[in-house]
Order: sequence, then structure tokens, then C-alpha cells
Amino acid sequence: MNNAIRQTSDTPWERAKVEQIVRADIAAFGQGRAEMANAMIEQSEIRVRPDRNRGRSAGINPSGRFEPVSRHVFDDGWNSLEELPPFKTEVQVEKPRTIITRNETPDISFDRSINPYRGCEHGCVYCFARPTHAYMGLSPGLDFESKLFAKPDAAKLLERELSKDGYQPRTIAIGTNTDPYQPIEKQYRIMREVLEVLDAHNHPVGIVTKSALVTRDIDILSRMAERGLAKVALSVTTLDRMLARVMEPRASTPTKRLEAIRQLSEAGIPASVMVAPIIPGLTDQEIERILDSARAAGARDAGYVILRLPLEVAPIFKDWLLRHYPDRYRHVMSLIRSMRDGKDYDSEFGKRMKGAGPYAWQIGRRFEIAARKLGLNSERTRLRNDLFRAPARQGEQLSLL
Repeated sequence: MNNAIRQTSDTPWERAKVEQIVRADIAAFGQGRAEMANAMIEQSEIRVRPDRNRGRSAGINPSGRFEPVSRHVFDDGWNSLEELPPFKTEVQVEKPRTIITRNETPDISFDRSINPYRGCEHGCVYCFARPTHAYMGLSPGLDFESKLFAKPDAAKLLERELSKDGYQPRTIAIGTNTDPYQPIEKQYRIMREVLEVLDAHNHPVGIVTKSALVTRDIDILSRMAERGLAKVALSVTTLDRMLARVMEPRASTPTKRLEAIRQLSEAGIPASVMVAPIIPGLTDQEIERILDSARAAGARDAGYVILRLPLEVAPIFKDWLLRHYPDRYRHVMSLIRSMRDGKDYDSEFGKRMKGAGPYAWQIGRRFEIAARKLGLNSERTRLRNDLFRAPARQGEQLSLL
């Protein structure tokens, strides 16, 4: 038998696999002991074999934090590990009752959003949305990248919600959790249907993506932009194609993202760049280059977010860092903790996005100076709410003009 299930009294996410990452983290902070840390993780057999996660960023697939059992893969001597197949992308249909998600978070600029998909095939190792997969009984590791959920009724649900009495239009943010233009959008086209509804009813929308697929919808977005109803931000983490390939393996290359900014801008669609997340000691030296390249491509605005490592993201990121950049492990994690009050993550509003302390302050000033020199953020794009026309309710006749 090669897949054991162990009943645990505490959360297995804390007690089993993640415990090995914690031990490796401690070992890695010894002088020149990154190799020992890697060996500890390998011996614990929590890493998925390279041939099973090819094209993915996560190297582990720990049980979700709400699961009553933990699963441990081991060789029982019958060579049965060879029977385990590679992780392939699987898509299930989700039937939610509503599609607009509301929030009252004080440190973000929107109060409503839409997520056409759950999970994301882009597989960005640092993605702060990974822990949400635990709500589905799945792992925030490789499951998050390969076991996806699509919401094909999103456009119909949206139209119904927009038609409710008392609905007050404000910008809907899309792409704030998982990417609406991830590869499966080519087949499902849910995002395009959502845009068609928003366009038909003059509702403002702000999009964040790492995919050049957004240019497919330039026809809709340009119409909306003419009325002040649409803007798009491309997230560019690094200009190093090799780093991007192992860190965000199925997202568009940095070059294609910059080209998408150019095409959007030329079509009259307000385009901006998000330098997000900035990973101290790994990508922070590229802040000025990214801003310069995006401005040359036509970006008007820019923003940034410091790396966030909530819940299961921390062990997944640490394992990735030890596999790909073991020589930088101590430096990167030390800088992260210097901005998070000595912890991997601080969820306090006002600090979680930008961090705190001297290094976080330095990054903020570098970003502001570079953006100002390039003329970015000189005039923020504000979308209109006054053009909204509510859809007719189901069963109602259209009013005569």
C-alpha cells in the first residue's frame, strides 16, 4: 500500500506535512545548511516526484487544514509508487447561488468582486488564494493548480443580481482572487459572457490578470472604456523569463504581459501595471525595470503589493524556495520576517499588503520615486457609475419607449 491515511487529533496540516517544512526552515537558518533542509524534506517523502508535477510550481500537496485525516505517500516495497499518474488539470462545474462577492475590508479599494473560477492553473507558487481550496476539501498545494472549478452560470447569476431592487452600481473587481483569464477560459469563455452582461448594462469593471488572453476581449473592453466603464491591470512579478517559468509556470510570459498592456493601451483601454507580489531578495531589484518597461508599453497607473504568505502558502513557498533557490533561502525569509514583525505573515489591515519596518519603507519609497519619474499615477483612472441600466427582471416585459 502506498497511500496511508492517519487519523489525527489536531489539524493534520499543522501536525504532519507542514511540521517537516518547519523543521527544514529551522535547519536552513544554520550556516550553509540549505542542503540539509532539502534532505530533511526529501527524507520525509512529502514532496511529489518531479515527473508528477512537471509544469507546476508547488512541490507538495498537503491535506487541507480542515481535513480530519492526513495522507502520506511512501514506498511499501512493491514498487507501486510508479503507478501514481502525473497531476493533470481537471475541471468541475460549480453551481453557486450568487456570483457577486461582497467585502468590507478597509485596505482594498473595492467592495465587490466576481470569481468565474475557483483554483488557478497559472499555479503561481506565492498565490494568496491557495488556502481557499481547503474549503473544498482539497489541498492548497498541487490540487489548487490542477483541480479547478468553473462557474458557467456566472453571467446569468450576474444579470439576476444586477436587476434586484435597490442595487447600487460600483466597480466590480475581477481577478482579485483567481485569474479570470487562466488557460481554461479559452474553452469556457465565462469571463467574456460576464463582460457582455456588464457592457449591456453599463456597469463599471476593473480587471487584474497575468494573462495575455485578456486581449481577446478588446472589442468589448474598448467599447466600455469609451464610456469610462473599464480598466485593466497586468500583474508583472519579474522580467526574468526563467524565474517566471518556475514561479508562475502557466501564466503568460513577462514579455507577453507587456505586449498585452501595449495592445490594451492602443485600443484606448486604461491599462496599468501591478508589481505584485514583490519578493524581497528575489524580485525587488526589478521594481524600476518593470515600471519602466510597463510605462514604455503604455501603462498609465501602477501599484505594488509585498509578498503575502498566509496559512498554507508559507510552507508551499518555503519548499519551492529550497528547491529552486536554496542559496537565497536565509536572505529571502529574513527580509520577509523583517517586514512582518518577525513572522512569516501579519494579517493586520494596513500592514498585510505593504509590510512594515525599514525594508518595507525602502521598497515603498523606491516605487514612489520611480513611478513619479515615469509619470505614472499622475491622474488615477476613475470609472463611472452613473450610466448603469438595471436589467429587466425575469418575467417582466420590456418597458415601452
